[in-house]
Amino acid sequence: MKRHYIHLDVFADRAFRGNQLAVFPNAAGLESAVMQRIAQEMAFSETTFVFPSTSAASADVRIFTPSRELPMAGHPTIGTVFAMAENGQIDVGAPQVTLALGVGPTHVFLEWTSGQLSFAWMLQALPTFGFVARHVDQLARAIRVEPRDIANGQLPVQQVSSGVPFLFVPLARRDAVNRASVDRGALREFFSANEQQELPVFVFSLEPADDEATVFSRMFAPSFGIPEDPATGGASGPLGAYLLRHGAVTEEQATRMSSLQGVAMGRPSRIAISVTSQGGAMKEVRVGGTSVTLGSGYLNVPEAVR
Repeated sequence: MKRHYIHLDVFADRAFRGNQLAVFPNAAGLESAVMQRIAQEMAFSETTFVFPSTSAASADVRIFTPSRELPMAGHPTIGTVFAMAENGQIDVGAPQVTLALGVGPTHVFLEWTSGQLSFAWMLQALPTFGFVARHVDQLARAIRVEPRDIANGQLPVQQVSSGVPFLFVPLARRDAVNRASVDRGALREFFSANEQQELPVFVFSLEPADDEATVFSRMFAPSFGIPEDPATGGASGPLGAYLLRHGAVTEEQATRMSSLQGVAMGRPSRIAISVTSQGGAMKEVRVGGTSVTLGSGYLNVPEAVR
């Protein structure tokens, strides 16, 4: 059974940057176990599968990493919309599309140039703020930085989620972000000491440079089968909300932020973040970017997996 897929680089404006994604735009009939094996075979951070809508949404979309299904994610949502536009599943010039994800209906706002989709904004759920980490010295060892590299006192090490929880770790300088790596055993011990399940770890620095990025970042998710992710849209909305909540950016600055991720992997990614608020209360969180199509092809997919 041949299945068509589209290969994109997401949160990039040219090939071989951003985060790779495989989109299967006509996935009707595929079982969960088959989709998981396809995601393992593609070996990208995520692979998405588009189904006919079972609701008022334009389509149902399921997202898989090489090891598990996710209820939502940013770069797969943005990339899937670009693939659907290329595949004729979205009308040219449509101002928005709604995808049914595991977290529910998700609105994506579209910008077009000369009949081509040029930018997409994903509306994310207002983030929830979770535990503030203890044993930060232990965390420093687990991500192979010095305790002094973690920006103590200014910003907390904290869990934040818009559907998928991440642990946000502020580092004082960009060179510490570049030095970071994961000792999986030590990381598990750190989460155990905090009485928490293992989470993906998002490290970042607010140190400015000449690239105009608000944040310089990396994300490690070994529990998802992702040693490192070059662009993490699902973490970027919560990141923007975290920065606003803890006073790292003003309300005005929060409406136009940019995260530069994936540099250490040789896949620089630009993720636009916009958090609007009124009277100190967050009103809307959006994450946006563009995508480049690298190619397409077919997989000979068995109808069942044993």
